[in-house]
Amino acid sequence: MKRSLLILVSLLVCLAGAAQKRKVQNRPYIDQRRLHYGFFVGVHAQDLEFENNGFITPEGETWFADVADYSPGFSVGVLAETYITPHLALRLIPSLYFGQRNVTFHEQNSHAEYRQVMKSTLLAFPVNLKFSAPRFNNHRPFLVAGINPTLSLTNKDQQALFMKKWDCYMEVGLGCDLYLPFFKLIPELKFCFGLRDLLEKERPDLIDKSLLKYTQSLDAATGKMVMLTFYFE
Repeated sequence: MKRSLLILVSLLVCLAGAAQKRKVQNRPYIDQRRLHYGFFVGVHAQDLEFENNGFITPEGETWFADVADYSPGFSVGVLAETYITPHLALRLIPSLYFGQRNVTFHEQNSHAEYRQVMKSTLLAFPVNLKFSAPRFNNHRPFLVAGINPTLSLTNKDQQALFMKKWDCYMEVGLGCDLYLPFFKLIPELKFCFGLRDLLEKERPDLIDKSLLKYTQSLDAATGKMVMLTFYFE
């Protein structure tokens, strides 16, 4: 047993030592170009954070909202990145996000439920700062932070909830530049937090006034997203 453990430890030490050896760098000057371009594809999940207020209807009902399950969405866009310093770059990332939010209202006493599927197509214009560590061999980890103004292209009236078209997210994330022989692959995980109350409280569009109780049960709704993205440069 001790001999096997010693062999395993020795193997791990050898692998760690091999990982630290210098290798030939692929595309060594790509990050030093003043301006470079790429595109991306990715997946994401859209969320809403609600402020429930405990509103009681004339019938004695009290409704609470949440997003109980998530549906993966698809995102695509282009990347323009400009060199500022060896460790800092500015990124502009025009994007389209296709997804949905599955909202469920729960009635406190009867345990009745009301569900609304909110399909979402967002036109986004993220502006990020990218803070990169020194490159080692053919990988380079980084952090990103920035803002992301979005415009919803699929708002529908006559539903229990109606969201405002414009929003703005604060974004933070991390990733790693992988330098391949013919291009650079950049996996990135990013977390987005909405800065604006999206809930439209005035509902003159509603013909079915029985749906108004769901809007009245909320004080605010803010967006959230988690995105896994793969850039190609």
